[in-house]
Amino acid sequence: MLIRDATDADLPEILAIYNDVIATTTAIYDERASTLEERRAWYEDRRRHGLPVLVADSGRDVVGFSSFGEWRSRWGYRFTVEHSVHVRADRRRQGLGRALIEALFPRASALGMHVMIAHIDSEATASCRLHERLGFEPVGTFRQVAHKFDRWLDLVAMQRTI
Repeated sequence: MLIRDATDADLPEILAIYNDVIATTTAIYDERASTLEERRAWYEDRRRHGLPVLVADSGRDVVGFSSFGEWRSRWGYRFTVEHSVHVRADRRRQGLGRALIEALFPRASALGMHVMIAHIDSEATASCRLHERLGFEPVGTFRQVAHKFDRWLDLVAMQRTI
């Protein structure tokens, strides 16, 4: 498995993974599918700001992606980023999420970042355990801050010093 920088040509596969996550999980608190134009704008914004978008490339297709962006827009938060990672449903629990997150750490360090934030749905216990194994610490839970699939959802905040 190759972890590499995404290209514009990867966007349709990134979009398919993203929209499947929206439709089938609580990892993204949205119920509306994204469009290719929205994913392209997200990608171009990341690239314009020198921020990574990485993909897991199986040699045939993209099976996951990760990225980070600013956590808050105020000046004092400029050394903190929030990451996201998503793996295609048929390739989960094979170590790809871990590899995609680990590949972000040197990128964040090279940009002078100090802390990486993760926000994880409280029901995603495997994701919380993975983040703990990667050195993230839970720092709080936001109770019932989102509503999806006809239920209220809690969001776990975790952080790791780069």
